[in-house]
Amino acid sequence: MFVHIGGDMSVRAASVTAVINLEEVPPSRKDVTEFINSEDEAGRLQYVTEEIPKTIVITDDKTYVSSISATVLLNRLESSGITPESAL
Repeated sequence: MFVHIGGDMSVRAASVTAVINLEEVPPSRKDVTEFINSEDEAGRLQYVTEEIPKTIVITDDKTYVSSISATVLLNRLESSGITPESAL
């Protein structure tokens, strides 16, 4: 089953390992910033929208930045029978 994560992007629900709620991450959390930078440098970071980022969706092979709230994404994943780790 696939889950829509924003824009025209859908990912395999089973490949989602974590959802990070960027709305809850204070700017002082350098570990999140460093993670995003390292994913970008490795070519694994993809923005699925030009709107304000609300979540990071981590899959087996890529990391996506989405404007859909973490709550909505987690509900979509749970509806598909998947319960990924919700970080932060």
